[in-house]
Amino acid sequence: VQLQASGGGLVQAGGSLRLSCAASGRAVSSLGMGWFRQAPGKERDFVARINWSGSITGYTDSVKGRFTISRDNAKNTVYLQMNSLKPEDTAVYYCAAGGSGYSSSSREYNYWGQGTLVTVSS
Repeated sequence: VQLQASGGGLVQAGGSLRLSCAASGRAVSSLGMGWFRQAPGKERDFVARINWSGSITGYTDSVKGRFTISRDNAKNTVYLQMNSLKPEDTAVYYCAAGGSGYSSSSREYNYWGQGTLVTVSS
């Protein structure tokens, strides 16, 4: 499975971005998907996850109510809608696939994209 993340960029605080992660090589409709992020000088942290059908999602506390993860299995794509962005959301965002999608642990995900940079200015 190859994952291609896109949609990052520079946005002012309070703005919105939608990240996309397109999978190729095989269908990911049976796999959980997740988004992680890594800020400069910090470890990679969990952001959001979604199960194979899209019926179950989970978020880290800091993004609850602002970010929404979704997926379109017909397009083999997962999305992360990010609203009310804050400077502390600045990071490289990575999508990942694998496992059930019920875990926030990076160890549960077998496939990783290359990352897309999100920069939020104050």
